[in-house]
Amino acid sequence: MVGAVNQAGSARAWRLGLTGGIGSGKSTVAAMLERLGAVVVDADAIARSLTLSGGLAMPAIAREFGPAYVKPDGAMDRDAMRELAFSDPAARRRLEAIVHPLISQETARRAAEAQAGAPCVVFDLPLLVESDRWRSQVDAVLVVDCSVQTQIERVMARSGWTREAVQKVVAQQASRAARLSAADVVLCNEGLTLEALQAEVRQVWQHFGL
Repeated sequence: MVGAVNQAGSARAWRLGLTGGIGSGKSTVAAMLERLGAVVVDADAIARSLTLSGGLAMPAIAREFGPAYVKPDGAMDRDAMRELAFSDPAARRRLEAIVHPLISQETARRAAEAQAGAPCVVFDLPLLVESDRWRSQVDAVLVVDCSVQTQIERVMARSGWTREAVQKVVAQQASRAARLSAADVVLCNEGLTLEALQAEVRQVWQHFGL
């Protein structure tokens, strides 16, 4: 597929969808791909910017959920919203209806900016598997994989969350099996040093002809 794009002389950068469950190391892999020359469009970072003070999503969030979910500085109270979203699927869908279209717009804008001169645009998408729209917009999917137990231990270590809190997040995401079934390439990030992970990422880069 990479060769076909290049032979056609297309000016469009090659598009790689990157996904993985919480604690898989997806963000670390994205940073390594960026150092190899990719332009990374990070959906999570975009979502955070939309819900900061003055963020484009905040007026609608304040109207929909009320002041209990807005901090004094005008940003979304992420902890309160996380608790609500995990306990009330309808509330989570209401939040997604506000945020997801804005994420899509900003993702498309940043990808368009990255086209000229970039060999590859990496779409760092936690919900790639859950969303119907993303698979058709990327040329291949790279899944960063590890065991659920490893996910839980990593998130507990870095964030201080309880095991139960992490398990709730894992349960809300696509299953490990669903992610693996959507993958064109799987990078197993289990028991690797950062140096070994970097070597694996470089192999993936070369695998795609980049």
